[in-house]
Amino acid sequence: MHHFRISFAVTAILMALAGWWGYSHGGTAGLLQALWIAAVLGVMEVSLSFDNAVVNASVLRHWDAFWQKLFLTVGILVAVFGMRLLFPLLIVSVATGLGLLEVWSMATTTPAVYSAHLTGAHAEVAAFGGAFLLLVFLSFLFHEGKELHWLGWIEKKVNQHGTDSLAVLLALVAVFGCVALVPEAKKYSVLAAGVLGVAVYLAVGWISELLEESPAEQDAEAADNAAGAGANGAGKLVASVARGSLGGFLYLEVLDASFSFDGVIGAFAITSDVVIIMLGLAIGAMFVRSLTVFLVRQGTLDEFVYLEHGAHYAIGILALIMLASVKYHVPEWFTGLSGVAFIGVSLWSSLRHRRRHG
Repeated sequence: MHHFRISFAVTAILMALAGWWGYSHGGTAGLLQALWIAAVLGVMEVSLSFDNAVVNASVLRHWDAFWQKLFLTVGILVAVFGMRLLFPLLIVSVATGLGLLEVWSMATTTPAVYSAHLTGAHAEVAAFGGAFLLLVFLSFLFHEGKELHWLGWIEKKVNQHGTDSLAVLLALVAVFGCVALVPEAKKYSVLAAGVLGVAVYLAVGWISELLEESPAEQDAEAADNAAGAGANGAGKLVASVARGSLGGFLYLEVLDASFSFDGVIGAFAITSDVVIIMLGLAIGAMFVRSLTVFLVRQGTLDEFVYLEHGAHYAIGILALIMLASVKYHVPEWFTGLSGVAFIGVSLWSSLRHRRRHG
């Protein structure tokens, strides 16, 4: 439990702040309601982001101590304040043309109006996040170095024929599918957001390869390419991100942003108080980080070999749900349970694999 000590301490502080905020606006009843809602939001965030923690751990376990510490310190600040508070404010600011301070005033004084503006931008954010997450899943599915195949020969065949070009093509086809679902007034903005999601994914890969490859690695890669043995682009991104780098740090932060907005939108179905939303989701984000540390330190992914597969398939389902949500409402409970289901089945498969192979 020592991996979760900081999370419990931060939770106590954030719950105290939530209680004070509720009491100052509604007395004892407001205090109790604020504490309950903050706790519910924290649990919801963990359930929606459990697969995010597994993917974070699968990347983080290969990093050196410096990049691990940076992600778990600076990264948590970005996750809590950047993605759960500033990111939604920035979206509403762009949508309305107002400054950030004006949007914050709107969020605290007229939360219903703020929620309406944020929900109004859902299609664009869903197209961006869905395209990015779909590429995360396809990159794992098509990764040339993947030796274990959870779904047997089907996954093996897909892995053999998948390339970076196919991954990008499928993501763009999905984006154009989103465009066909939205009203005429939204088509351009949804298209731009989806293409931006693909572009950000490719840009992170390019930054990783540009900044982290040593001259010796570049020479070795050139030799491999000359021999026809070079990894495909999706594999290059996975390999470069796995080394621990600025590109990898950006990759995980964009991944977290794609997950976090889904939680923010879902939170408004529970309460319109933006302060309680931020505090509740921050509690969840802290436990997701602690869970990531636990998985890395305990070597859980080495022990349960299909857990990483289950997390990536959960991300693939989440990507499709986000892309479909530009038109259709998908309940938050279904989104959360689908991820938990994949994680659970992958754990069961891992236990079977361990019994068979020792």
